[in-house]
Amino acid sequence: MANVTDLQTKYSKLAQEYSKLRAQNQVLKKGVVDEQANSASLKEQLKQRDQSLRKQEQEMDSLSFRNQQLAKRVELLQEELAASEAKGKKGKNKGDSPSQHGLQTQSVFNEDLQKKIEENERLHIQFYEADELHKRQEGELKARLEVLEKDSEQHQAVVDGLTTKYMETIERLQSDKARLEVKAQTLERESKECRLRAEECQQQLRRCQSELNRQVKQSSSVIQEKVPFNDTKFSDYNSLNVPPHNRRHQLKARDVAGQALTFIQDLVAALLNFHSYTEQRVHIYPLDSSIEPITPLNQKFSQYLHENAAYVRPLEDTFLQLHQSITEDTVTVLETVVKLKSFADNFSTYTHFLQKILPYQLKSLEEECEAPLCTAALTAKNQELQSDMKRVTSVFEKLQSYINLLALPSVRQDALPQSSTSAVFTQLAACLHSLHDAIKEMSKHYNQKASLEQELPTVTQKLCTTTECLLGSLGSLTSSTGKIATFFSNNLDFFTSPGYSPRGSTVALNPLQAESMLANKKKAAAYVQAIKKPRPQSVPYKEALSNRRILTSSTESREGLTQQVQQSQEKIARLEQEKEHWLLEAQLGKVRLEKENQRIADLEAQLAAALGGSPDSRTAAAASTLAQSHEEAETDQKTAGKETTLCTSLVRSLLWLLHVGDEESREQLIKTHYMARVGELTTQLQISDSKAVHFHSECRALAKRLAIAEKSRETLSEEVKLANQNITRLQDELATTKRSYEDQLSMMSDHLCSMNETLSKQREEIDTLKLGSKGNAKKNKGR
Repeated sequence: MANVTDLQTKYSKLAQEYSKLRAQNQVLKKGVVDEQANSASLKEQLKQRDQSLRKQEQEMDSLSFRNQQLAKRVELLQEELAASEAKGKKGKNKGDSPSQHGLQTQSVFNEDLQKKIEENERLHIQFYEADELHKRQEGELKARLEVLEKDSEQHQAVVDGLTTKYMETIERLQSDKARLEVKAQTLERESKECRLRAEECQQQLRRCQSELNRQVKQSSSVIQEKVPFNDTKFSDYNSLNVPPHNRRHQLKARDVAGQALTFIQDLVAALLNFHSYTEQRVHIYPLDSSIEPITPLNQKFSQYLHENAAYVRPLEDTFLQLHQSITEDTVTVLETVVKLKSFADNFSTYTHFLQKILPYQLKSLEEECEAPLCTAALTAKNQELQSDMKRVTSVFEKLQSYINLLALPSVRQDALPQSSTSAVFTQLAACLHSLHDAIKEMSKHYNQKASLEQELPTVTQKLCTTTECLLGSLGSLTSSTGKIATFFSNNLDFFTSPGYSPRGSTVALNPLQAESMLANKKKAAAYVQAIKKPRPQSVPYKEALSNRRILTSSTESREGLTQQVQQSQEKIARLEQEKEHWLLEAQLGKVRLEKENQRIADLEAQLAAALGGSPDSRTAAAASTLAQSHEEAETDQKTAGKETTLCTSLVRSLLWLLHVGDEESREQLIKTHYMARVGELTTQLQISDSKAVHFHSECRALAKRLAIAEKSRETLSEEVKLANQNITRLQDELATTKRSYEDQLSMMSDHLCSMNETLSKQREEIDTLKLGSKGNAKKNKGR
């Protein structure tokens, strides 16, 4: 609990820091927007100044053109003045009136020229001043623009840093939140387990108290009645409390279990069809998976529905094992039916599966309601189906609790008293009837929904076929649940009857009493059979001992002979292999002998043709031939053993032909030749054996490496599967977090835009109020 409080304080501190940083971020974004507005206004002013500068340049161009015209005019006037002066000098003698008139015109021209020169000078001064002012203003505006751009870049960097910081803070807070939620769930689970343990302990305490009270009453009644042969201390070992074996009860139990197995098989088939056709409908409606991809929610729902056989099939298998365990030679009560626990576990697993797919069923129906062509009546039927599915799931949960209660006595003795067993069976029968009613109601609503869907314009033949199959599975499910409820109600008296109980007691039968009862039954059957059959003649003790010794010695001798036979068989197999080997060698030797005979005949013919002279010359030739044959034998021995055999046979043939040497030298030569040949064959055999051993060890090593590689490949394939699953899970988480972040950022941007709009409106109102106050102040001053 201390860790939880610390995490909560940390989470509150982080939330406060996040709110502060969010406020600072808003202020900074506001400053950035203001600076952007100021930079835009300055750019507008710069454009206006550029326009005024261009206008002034145009005016300057026009003035310079006007100045050039005036300068040309002045030149013309000066030329006219010079011409007039020349004319004046020529006409001085003609009179004073023309000269006066020329002087007057010259003075007028001079005054006009002076005015134009002054005007030109003034215009030049104005143009220079305007140009200087423009350049100075342009430099100031550029400097200010650079400063503002730097400020905007700094503000943008600060905003980016704060954004990244906010994102990291948000991720850290979300991870802390997820960890806290997981921890809270684990603590809730532990608290629930602790409460359940406490309740179980209280129930055990109550049972112990009731059991002690019962034992006290039983002991007092025994003492009062003084019943003999009643061991009240160890009732488990009291042979008088063992009930007799009830064969009729066993036959009835096997018959009831067989009928229940048939109904369970029908129920399992109906559930499999219902889940399979529901999966097909999810792929067809409201979106057809062959045309466009379905939603991720329906994909997950389809994946869960695809696994329904792993949860439904074990119900039939475990109940079949339960039916097979009930025979005539067993004792069938809740305390001895061990297979009922496995059936209860599988039923609990299927109930958890229904709880897992219930939210997806509800969401799928909501998506069908959100379809564009969904009518109000179809929406109402979908809502009714949602309530029906919730009801069916709750009924299955009740059935799970009752079946687990009935399976408890087989695991733990005295877990369910005899008085409570009948109540549990009665409640189970009522729960089965409520299940039948709920599925019947769901089937009726589904029929109405199917009739409404057929009226839609976009319904396809595939959807109609799937809906019909789904309705058929619901019909079979309704009939099977009805049969089960009726069957259970009809056999309720058999289920609530004790069947087996100790004599003079209402306590349920325990497994030890059942074992002793079956042992007594077997003893009685064996005794009856022994009475019917004649007994064999007994053997004296000494004769039995001698027979035992003989049997032991014969057994030992048989084992020794067996070992000898095995060794002989191995030796025979080895000799057979050697025989085959030497047969092959004999065939090879025969082939070589034929080749040697052929070669000897050729050599004899050559010698007969070559040696036609004296005996000395024949002897010399024979010696030279012998030397040459020895050299050839040496060279051939180096290359191959086959040539060695041929050369040696050549020497032997030559010695026989020429009658050189005696018998001992010839035998010695043959002996040395065969000894060399045996040595060569021995070395070759050893080399081949070593190679075979080496190859065998390499093959074993390769086999081991292959096995290791197969194992590593399997492990790597499993790791790849797990990695792919983790990648898909992380991609889903990344998509959800990205979507949430985008939503948060869009909300923050909308909020900032609305705040900027309100601030601009407030500024406008403040400006209007200031202008109004200034106007009022001026009016007051004027008054």
